[in-house]
Amino acid sequence: MQFREGTPLYSYEVQRDGGEDVVYMNYLGAPFVPSLTDYPEVMEKTVDVLIENPNISRIVFVQQKNYNYDFKETSMLLEIAQLYVYLIKQEKILSQEKLVTSHQRFFSQRYNQVFTFLFLLKRDPISAYSEMRKLLVEANIFFDKIGTEFKIDQKNYIVLLEKIFGFLERTKLMQTAMPYLENYQKGNREIYSKIFRPDVVPNFTFTRLVFDLPEDSEIVDQYKIAEGGYDESFVTILKKKDESKLVYHLIPPENSLNEDYNMLLNLARNVLIEHQPRAEEFTDTERTRQVFLNISKDLLQDLSSTKGISLSYSNLNKLARILIRHTIGFGLIEILLQDRNLQDIFINAPIPMTNIFIRHQEYDECTTNILPSQEDADSWAAKFRLISGRPLDEANPILDTQLEIGEIRARIAAIQKPLSPDGLAYAIRRHREEPWTLPLFVRNKMISPLAAGLLSFLVDGSRTLLVAGTRSSGKTSLLGSLMLEIIPKYRIIVIEDSLELPTESLRKLNYDILRMKVRSALLRTTTEVSADDGIRTSLRLGDSCLIIGEVRSVEAKALYEAMRVGALANVVAGTIHGASPYGVFDRVVNDLEVPTTSFKATDIIAVANPIKSPDGLHSWKRLVQLSEVRKHWRKDPLEEKGFVDLLRYNVEKDVLEPSDDLINGDSEVIKDIASNVKGWAGNWDAVYDNILLRARIKEEIVKVAEKTGNLNLLEAPFNVLSNDAFHKISDNVREEIGLPLSNRVFPDWQKWLNTEIKKTRI
Repeated sequence: MQFREGTPLYSYEVQRDGGEDVVYMNYLGAPFVPSLTDYPEVMEKTVDVLIENPNISRIVFVQQKNYNYDFKETSMLLEIAQLYVYLIKQEKILSQEKLVTSHQRFFSQRYNQVFTFLFLLKRDPISAYSEMRKLLVEANIFFDKIGTEFKIDQKNYIVLLEKIFGFLERTKLMQTAMPYLENYQKGNREIYSKIFRPDVVPNFTFTRLVFDLPEDSEIVDQYKIAEGGYDESFVTILKKKDESKLVYHLIPPENSLNEDYNMLLNLARNVLIEHQPRAEEFTDTERTRQVFLNISKDLLQDLSSTKGISLSYSNLNKLARILIRHTIGFGLIEILLQDRNLQDIFINAPIPMTNIFIRHQEYDECTTNILPSQEDADSWAAKFRLISGRPLDEANPILDTQLEIGEIRARIAAIQKPLSPDGLAYAIRRHREEPWTLPLFVRNKMISPLAAGLLSFLVDGSRTLLVAGTRSSGKTSLLGSLMLEIIPKYRIIVIEDSLELPTESLRKLNYDILRMKVRSALLRTTTEVSADDGIRTSLRLGDSCLIIGEVRSVEAKALYEAMRVGALANVVAGTIHGASPYGVFDRVVNDLEVPTTSFKATDIIAVANPIKSPDGLHSWKRLVQLSEVRKHWRKDPLEEKGFVDLLRYNVEKDVLEPSDDLINGDSEVIKDIASNVKGWAGNWDAVYDNILLRARIKEEIVKVAEKTGNLNLLEAPFNVLSNDAFHKISDNVREEIGLPLSNRVFPDWQKWLNTEIKKTRI
């Protein structure tokens, strides 16, 4: 809410916001910071407004910062306002007939007493309570002293005071204040600081942020986001008493600015919003942000000079970034996306009444101290429409797109009415800045070193592979790590409806990648090409590895066409929802109507699922099964033993263990790979040695990274270097002795590793 220049001080407006009536009171230009706690005049004016507007759910004092009092706090004052009206109009406590029955000489004194009480009731209800308790004591003492002829009249007055006292005592405000009344002195407003704690929101944003740490909570962890940068923010993880879900408490840089900086941002925002970016500008969001950032810096410099406010280079950049976030950007969502520990951000409907939730890498699901506004939610929806070029309206209530801000990538799912009866809602999946790698997964215990070695071997063997799992199981991340196992000399075609796979990162690592964006299965109509057409087109684009972001719908038939073609030459891989190999079969054949014979084109199914602790409070992502699909079965692969596990997860040991079929060399897929390699055909020991060699290398990278503290060794750039060195060394050893045996390859690779570390290239 922004009051226009010249709006009278203390005036107010009532606006409908997210199903509630919010009163905005103008304190711009006031010589003090508006506070219910500190100033009785502010409380009195507020109660007067609530008397005129009895349906108010939230109070906002507008200054350079907005001071938001939530429904609970507002309802306390609203009850006081209603009590005031009731006493005046219904009870008529200032009328003569209420104050005296027969002896008029008491009227003046009693009128002054009750009037003083009513005066205090709006300004200081707790003092009014104290005053009424004092009046009752004095009235009872007077009752004992006066003659018989006055006792009935005095008794009636006492009954009136007791009635008023009872009304006030039962209010929520007084019930909340009761624990703090011991040693209370009339007029001391410190007690209100225990009751009224406003959310302080800069005037240039609408999203509310609860600044105070919740009561009855203990600190679990604290850390900084974007430490040392202009966006440095502070996070506190809290555990509230009797609540299983932790609290993610964020303090961003915008909430620690002084009044001068807030004023500059308010003025600058009013100027910038006059220029709304055109739709075409959002086709290149990075360029648009850079242009607006430069404009913001110039504007802030000019305003600071005009207002005589000192502004350092560092603070200029800090304010400019904040300004961009809250004009053409996505507000505090951008701060959350900078937290590498976050996996998901959930914004549920109805938006103004629901805190943002997040899924934390270490602390799982948490409630945040952020309450987004409807204005911000609507603004985000408009921007996502522009970025994606896709509709989001009642005819098309689903939007699936992606967001890229610098190195930050995220998948966005938005829904609205009628699918979401309560309005807009968002689910945001944060992608890692750099691709996941197999060593990273080994370190995080999602896979074992042996699984890493086997997956690397299968990718090199140009197999058809599906990564299956439930939601949030790490399917896409695992698929991205497998792309890094493809030798960079091979071309890769990536087909996605939502751009999640790390194609840009791989391009920077000299991968030859063609990315194709196709229509989402969730969309009704669009100008985008369908996924099945995209897959069929890819087969005409030359010899390539084919990566499918997710198999969702009719494109499955086209994918299996690609698998049957690609299995002879290049790896074909994708993700699919399914909790087991048979679950994948059931979905592909029965739901997506792929012929049974076509399904046999699948070589490998890797299943990733979350594993939960016995108390249900913790979960971990794990690869729980790696199975090959045999080709001998006719109708049902489960009944005809068409699925053979190569790796199985042992939940008790939290280990992915090799099956007897793998150890004993009974894998048809691996034998098929070996049959096309000189020296491996019929030589299981040599083949298994190579798998173990790859596993040993991945494990060694993890060990050295942890030992040296150089965790960059786990990242994609080094993973590509390591794979390249492995292939070159293997080729040299093969030329020398005929086979790339581990006892020769590993020592040479280790020497290369030590050399690379010494060169400090990472």
